[in-house]
Amino acid sequence: MTDPKRPLIRRTRAQERIDAVDTSPAAVSAALEKLRHDTDAKAAQTQAEHNEAMAKLAAERDEYLAALQRERAEFTNFRQRTAKEREQERGLAGIDLISKVLALADDFDRAIDTRPAELADNAWAEGIAAIDRKLRSLLESEGVTAVESSSGTAFDPREHEAIASIPGTGLPDGVIVEEVRRGYRLRDRLIRPALVAVAQSGDAPPASRPN
Repeated sequence: MTDPKRPLIRRTRAQERIDAVDTSPAAVSAALEKLRHDTDAKAAQTQAEHNEAMAKLAAERDEYLAALQRERAEFTNFRQRTAKEREQERGLAGIDLISKVLALADDFDRAIDTRPAELADNAWAEGIAAIDRKLRSLLESEGVTAVESSSGTAFDPREHEAIASIPGTGLPDGVIVEEVRRGYRLRDRLIRPALVAVAQSGDAPPASRPN
């Protein structure tokens, strides 16, 4: 029976919860084990999420790197292609100008080849020859070289154009007998074939210039 003289102590909810907690060693040990397990599980989950995020970043990095490499390769190819196109355009323009200069060189060739014997030591004639040599040097400095087509040279249809056949020369059939007009190449490109007369054996008809 409750002592009427003893004051009634009211328990709070917090005290009731504390009293309800099992503080026995076994319960405490189980609670610690559960906490450790939960912590390990959370850490494993966090590590897995971290690994997944890193793998995703690595994949994106590799993708961006591959795209950058492709763009760099395409830009390099574009730069090389445009440089080659510009070089070709300059070459075409240069060929047009050089062709006009070669026509002038042909005039010098004809003038020097037909120089009268009495002008062999003439200063004026020597001056013309000196101008011709300067013109040749200028062409060579621009990469223009003459096609080899002297007498006795083997005929090459890639560089020579036969406009006449000469029998009875004593040379093998098809060998160049005479250079009629010089041919020229610009570096590794033929810009004008040499016009030549070639040796003919037998009674074959003379070669005619193709249309």
